[in-house]
Amino acid sequence: MKIAVLGTGEVGRRIAGRLVELGHQVTLGSRTAQNAAAADWAAGTGGAHGTFARAAADSELVVNATGGLVSLAALTAAGEENLSGKVLVDVANPLDFSGGFPPKVVQVDGLSLAEQIQRAFPRARVVKTLNTMNNEVMVRPGLVPGHHTVFLGGDDAEAKAVVAALLREFGWTAEQILDLGDLSSARDTEQAVSLWVRLYGVLGRPDFNFAVVTP
Repeated sequence: MKIAVLGTGEVGRRIAGRLVELGHQVTLGSRTAQNAAAADWAAGTGGAHGTFARAAADSELVVNATGGLVSLAALTAAGEENLSGKVLVDVANPLDFSGGFPPKVVQVDGLSLAEQIQRAFPRARVVKTLNTMNNEVMVRPGLVPGHHTVFLGGDDAEAKAVVAALLREFGWTAEQILDLGDLSSARDTEQAVSLWVRLYGVLGRPDFNFAVVTP
């Protein structure tokens, strides 16, 4: 599959690199065509890199791995016409560090970032997932032993099925993938990041995850 990963930070590079390992054609998107981090990633993995617009235009599926507070601007730069009809996987969290640590989760008018993206790009097929864990665990769930959970939410059932299949490629089992329903569920998973940050401070390590266990 041709996949655009927007965002050259650690999360974007980690997801993009794993997708290349799995045999996908990946373009890492950034604000400028000369982004050094994207060029280094492409040279080391054999993937491609370019602007947000170029990456999205050439893709069949788009991953938003930009910083949550700039995601709408990044997706605007990618171009509505390049997102139309495509599955848009949102893994970002709208974290505001301006007041220090821990960061504040910013939701506008009670809407999650994922819902704001869907409102701004109504023809995209937004699915929220992978935002409640460290980026290494996102793409290699076996780093955490035993049962643990990845959440999934979106308004388009077919788009969620596509994303669930991609999660299984990463190594998530069907039993670990928990569909929370429509995109409003992203309000809750984004807020859950506050608890993740608190746990990180207590545990002193990022290789953990939430687990939903039923009888």
